[in-house]
Amino acid sequence: MNEHKKEFKLIQKKNPKSLLPNALTIFGVCLGLSSIKFAIDLNYSMAVIAIGFAAILDTLDGRVARLIKGTSKVGKELDSLTDVISFGVAPGFIMYFWALNEIGKFGWMLVLIYTVCCALRLARFNLMTIEENETWKINFFEGVPSPAAAGLVLLPLILNLSGLIQLENYAVLSSIAILATSIFMVSKIPTYSLKRILIPRHYAIFLLLGIGIYVSLIIFYTFKTLLFTGLIYIILIPISYFHYRHKNKKVFIANSAEEDEDVL
Repeated sequence: MNEHKKEFKLIQKKNPKSLLPNALTIFGVCLGLSSIKFAIDLNYSMAVIAIGFAAILDTLDGRVARLIKGTSKVGKELDSLTDVISFGVAPGFIMYFWALNEIGKFGWMLVLIYTVCCALRLARFNLMTIEENETWKINFFEGVPSPAAAGLVLLPLILNLSGLIQLENYAVLSSIAILATSIFMVSKIPTYSLKRILIPRHYAIFLLLGIGIYVSLIIFYTFKTLLFTGLIYIILIPISYFHYRHKNKKVFIANSAEEDEDVL
């Protein structure tokens, strides 16, 4: 009796180009796990930086895969697993070691809630499909994506590392941050997706200039810049919500007008 066995292959013979994006994804896993080790060693600045680099790789692996036509089913599953580790498990552990352990079992419960919400958010994302007449929705996420959620959860720690404000007890602020972020992750609030944004060629020079300035700020004012970035993202959440509603209403009116014309 012949049995068909499914083999797991990191590099598929039909598409060897998947090696590079998969390697970037695996490196992201290593960064996520390393951030936990940094937190155990009380090196919280390196823990945050490791998560930051993991987020950069998370943005790059998908773009690289599409650019070199190296997408694969293995890569998709590997990416989701990496996101759970680097943006779900790792930030939770970092915040627990840094502040949430001060409130005992409740602090650990918050870590569990956040990690579970991250896993649920990624599972929902993998099952999402977009109809042909709703392609504009590709510019939005449903809920806060896991890399952004990791940044929001780490904001109290980043605030402390920035040196702008020093609080006696960060446990309360950290609890609010991790609970609110957990809710936003599994919510259906639309947030901007930057992965599909296309920049016109004549604006490329300004984009490169902006990236250069941002990288310079990250190098010289690391945590102040990260804090400012996080605050800007928070401001963008309600903006993206109203933008989505306006766009949805506009498309609905246009579709209704087309249906009326067909009837006539």
